[in-house]
Amino acid sequence: MAENDVNEEELNLEDYRDDEQVMIQTHERINQGLCGEVIKLEQGYVELRLTTLPEMVADDIGLIHGGFIFSAADYAAMLAVNERNVVLVASNCQFLSPVKFHDEVDFVARVRHKEGRKRNVHVEAFVLDIKVFEGEFKTVITDRHVLKLKLLDEEENASGTPTEEES
Repeated sequence: MAENDVNEEELNLEDYRDDEQVMIQTHERINQGLCGEVIKLEQGYVELRLTTLPEMVADDIGLIHGGFIFSAADYAAMLAVNERNVVLVASNCQFLSPVKFHDEVDFVARVRHKEGRKRNVHVEAFVLDIKVFEGEFKTVITDRHVLKLKLLDEEENASGTPTEEES
């Protein structure tokens, strides 16, 4: 082995990360097997791949249930925004072609518009060169986790259920 060759076992990739590398800030515990594996992540942009699984099949012919396609598109939109407390508030989607078992679906999501805490994200999905899905996702970035927002605490107070502070 030459002097400049690096032994892969000794190389700690964490020590050589580019300062500008974008790390996942949201949905950290999501099952990427069901929602798509991140291929590329940049500020305002993500590519992910959904490998179809037998659990996604809707019928005897191998049709993948559209909910799994939507879920992966939603996940791609969340990652394109990549803020800890981003939530989906609306979407307008088109399922353009069916997806079948054994297909790999490639998603591309781009933030297209920012206004205050709002982000609009365009998501497209392809099987090979065929566009199978396209959608616009409207998101909002909240101060706190959506399950810990003050509004929810107030609603629980009104119903007599103890809030987080009272428990």
